[in-house]
Amino acid sequence: MGRIDQLADRYERHIAPLWQRNLAGAERTVFIVYPKEDERRLRAHRHDFEVRTRNAGHRWKEFDFTGVFPAWMAADEYRDAYFECPEDLDLKLDSEFTDYATGQLRAALTATDVDNHTVVGVFGAATLYGFTRLSKVLRGVEADIRGRLLLFFPGEYEDNNYRLLDARDGWNYLAVPITLHNGDIDQ
Repeated sequence: MGRIDQLADRYERHIAPLWQRNLAGAERTVFIVYPKEDERRLRAHRHDFEVRTRNAGHRWKEFDFTGVFPAWMAADEYRDAYFECPEDLDLKLDSEFTDYATGQLRAALTATDVDNHTVVGVFGAATLYGFTRLSKVLRGVEADIRGRLLLFFPGEYEDNNYRLLDARDGWNYLAVPITLHNGDIDQ
């Protein structure tokens, strides 16, 4: 059995039981943690997670961060100047882009077709690397998570610490980790 199949099986075991309703937003978040080199393989099998979610009696919605930075940059009137002098972009990235990325995810989480029985599968977290911190974006949407937020996370999880792309200092988050290393999911 391949690594992505193993993760999908573990996810299915986690998502199938009746959901607790009195959880905080961060506790409604599930991270599928996989090696960064499996990004394309995981995306090719993303439908497996949707099928398993629907088989468990829940709805499915996808959100992808991949196009968020290009859309934000294309809408900026000074975009050409930033390409000439990229360091001028640092301040805008820390504030405006983080707010924009958070707003895009919030829109998906609060869409009219999302309710307490919906899993919002979030892809493309790695595309935020170098532009903003994923931890900031997730903190910004915690109150907007109605059902479950399923974040596909290319990186590492160890000792309650997540590291995106194995590169940054990690952060501690209350999400449920589903990894290749944990046979029994922490709940």
